[in-house]
Amino acid sequence: MFYRRKYYLVKNEFVDDFNEHFNETNLPNQLKNGSRLVGRWMRKQDENLTEIFAIWEYDHYDQYVEIETRIKQDEAHVQRIRDWYQKHGGREYIYKELIVDVKNEALESTVSL
Repeated sequence: MFYRRKYYLVKNEFVDDFNEHFNETNLPNQLKNGSRLVGRWMRKQDENLTEIFAIWEYDHYDQYVEIETRIKQDEAHVQRIRDWYQKHGGREYIYKELIVDVKNEALESTVSL
């Protein structure tokens, strides 16, 4: 199995819009293409920032790459993403003013069975 963690540090005033975007746009498309969501959580860090992260499961790394390639080639989905960015001030504005940090990390198990 291959697991990845997608992590965001988001300004609190943007959390609701960001979570709505995940649930209405990104999650359905990921699931349609074969990604498996283990879970998605958030934790308020302070009065300004919230950490949001998801754990995704794949059969192997190559499956993850195949799924991400299909998603990036889905023109309708890419347009929905562009429209969402525009609705919220543009991609540059969002990553400058509303999303403080993003990480996409492979996870390694520490359990030996």
